[in-house]
Amino acid sequence: MPDSADTSLALALDQIGDRWSLLVVGALLTGSRRYTELASQVVGIAPNVLAARLRHLERERLLVATPYQERPRRLAYELTTAGRELAAVLGALSAWGARQHGLPERRTHDVCGTALTWRPWCPTCAAIVDGAIDSTSSTDVWV
Repeated sequence: MPDSADTSLALALDQIGDRWSLLVVGALLTGSRRYTELASQVVGIAPNVLAARLRHLERERLLVATPYQERPRRLAYELTTAGRELAAVLGALSAWGARQHGLPERRTHDVCGTALTWRPWCPTCAAIVDGAIDSTSSTDVWV
């Protein structure tokens, strides 16, 4: 039987799709966008790929498309609650990518300017769970 963490990760990856889907979700994190706005914000995406990713993300209930014009039919796209929940994942992935390539991390603490780190936190105990990302640990594994 597969490990439940491996299964849940595979299910999440199936739902999200691919690189373009993550970039589309990232572009929608700041609010609703029209197709043309997304096309200009997600640099390098082909129109047919963008249309396919938007349909996929809507089928997966990560975004909702709302008509703002009927003739011709035009839609605005907005993340659902499930889509907005990806913000932490995208933030952690972005921070990791920045570190790997020697780039500055974009998210900083407004008060002191320090780069934020993404760490697993237990909301019941109000504690950061050190070592939780270590996949070799038998307890406190965070995937």
